[in-house]
Amino acid sequence: MQPVAQALENLKRNTAHPLLKQLGELFTQAGHEIALVGGPVRDAILGRAAPDLDFTTSANPEQILALVKPISQTTWDIGREFGTIAAQIQGEQVEITSYRADSYDKESRKPTVEFGDNLEDDLIRRDFTVNAMALRLPAMTFVDPHHGLRDLLGKTLKTPTAPEISFSDDPLRMMRGARFTSQLGFEIEPETFEAMCQMKDRIGIISNERIRDELTKLLLSDNPIPGLGVLVDSGLAELVIPELPALKLEIDEHHHHKDVYQHTLTVLSQAIDYEKDYGLEKNLVLRLAALLHDIGKPATRKLEPGGAVTFYHHDVVGAKLAKKRLTDLRFDNDTIKAVARLVELHLRFFGYSDQQWSDSAVRRYVRDAGQELLQLHALTRADVTTRNQKKSDRLAHAYDDLEERIKVLAEQEQLDAMRPDLDGAQIMQILEIKPGPDVGKAYNFLMELRLDEGSLGFYEAKKRLLAWHQSK
Repeated sequence: MQPVAQALENLKRNTAHPLLKQLGELFTQAGHEIALVGGPVRDAILGRAAPDLDFTTSANPEQILALVKPISQTTWDIGREFGTIAAQIQGEQVEITSYRADSYDKESRKPTVEFGDNLEDDLIRRDFTVNAMALRLPAMTFVDPHHGLRDLLGKTLKTPTAPEISFSDDPLRMMRGARFTSQLGFEIEPETFEAMCQMKDRIGIISNERIRDELTKLLLSDNPIPGLGVLVDSGLAELVIPELPALKLEIDEHHHHKDVYQHTLTVLSQAIDYEKDYGLEKNLVLRLAALLHDIGKPATRKLEPGGAVTFYHHDVVGAKLAKKRLTDLRFDNDTIKAVARLVELHLRFFGYSDQQWSDSAVRRYVRDAGQELLQLHALTRADVTTRNQKKSDRLAHAYDDLEERIKVLAEQEQLDAMRPDLDGAQIMQILEIKPGPDVGKAYNFLMELRLDEGSLGFYEAKKRLLAWHQSK
C-alpha cells in the first residue's frame, strides 16, 4: 500500500469511535459544523494514542455547553473565554473549541480572542501543518488545505502560513517546534527554522508560565535532546534558559577540559535511561537536575598553570543558579527545592571510590538527599561520562557498594525515618526548658550524634544531652 493510502487507512481505522459519530450528528442536527482537529488527527495517522480529543466547531461556547451537557458525565468551562468547553463523554476527555481567528498584538502577553466562522480560517492559525488537518463530522471527510499529510509523511515541521506571520501571532509556537522535534522525531523546515532564529526575541512577550509548560513538555518527551538542540541553535535558549548555551565554554590550546554542553546532554540522556532502574519514569525533577547540574561551571572556571582547568564549588554555585532560574520560570517550590538539592549534592559521591566512607558519612548522604535519594542515585550514575572504561567500571562498582551499604544501614536503623533518640518534648522535660531556639539547638546536637554513632538509646542520649547542656 502506498504511504498516503496507508496513512488515510490508519486515520479511518483509528478514528472509528462511536463518540465521533455521536458528536457529529448532535452538532449537525443543531445546525453547527464540527470537526476533529489537530493532534488527534495527526496521532491517528501515525498510529499513536492521543491523550484527549480536540474538536473545533462553528458553535459558540454557550451553544457547545448546551449541546454536550446532557450527554456528559461532567463538563468544565474554565476555558470559556477562549472558546473552549471540556467534557467527559463515553469515558473520553474532549475539548470543543469555537472556530478561532485570534493573535497576539506586538506588546501583549495574552492573545486577543477572536472567534472565526469557518474551518479553513481556523486551520490556518494552527502552529504547524501537521497539526492543521481535520476530520469533518459526521461524514468523516479529511480536510488538509496546507498539505499537512505530505509534511507528516516527510517528517517535516512547517507553518501553515508564512513563519514570520505565524510566530508573530503566537511566539510560543517556536518553542512548540522544538518540542515536536523531540516528541515526533521531525525536523524543522529550513525557512521555518530561519524565521525562528530571526524572531527569537519575540518570545519575550510570552509569560514565564507558558514557557515553563513548554519546557516541561519538551523535557518529559522520550528524547528531549533534539528539541534542546533546536532551542540552543536558534538562540531561543539564550532567552528562556540562558544557562544551557552558556555551557559551551571556549577551549584554548593550552587548557583543555571536556565539552560541558555535550557532557550535559549526555548526562540528561543517561539519566533518562536510569529512570526505569529506580522507578522514576518521566521524572521532571531528575531531568531538570541533569540539565542544570553543571550550570555553575562557567562562573567558577579557573585556568591553572600547566593546562589544568578547575571548577571549584560549581555544585554550590550551580544550586543557587538553578534555584533562581526555576523561580523565574515559575516552577513550584517543591520542584525548585528538590532540583537545587540535587545540583548541590551531585558531586558528593566522587571520592567514595578513593576512600570508603564511614557509616556516619553514609547516613549524612541519605539525610541530605532526603526524598530525592533515588533521583540522586540516578543523577550520580548518569554523571559518569568518561570514555575510560576502567574508570567507568570502578565508579559503577563503588556506587553499587554505596547503595548496598545504604540498604544495609536502612534495614538496621530505618534511615528513611532517621530522627534523634529524643524528641522535642523529651528534650524540654530533661533540660527543664520552654519551647524556643535552645530546643532546636539540642535537637540538632542529638541529630549529629545519631548520624555519627547510630542509635544510642534513651538513657545514653539523655546522658549526652545533659553533658552537652552543662558544657555550654
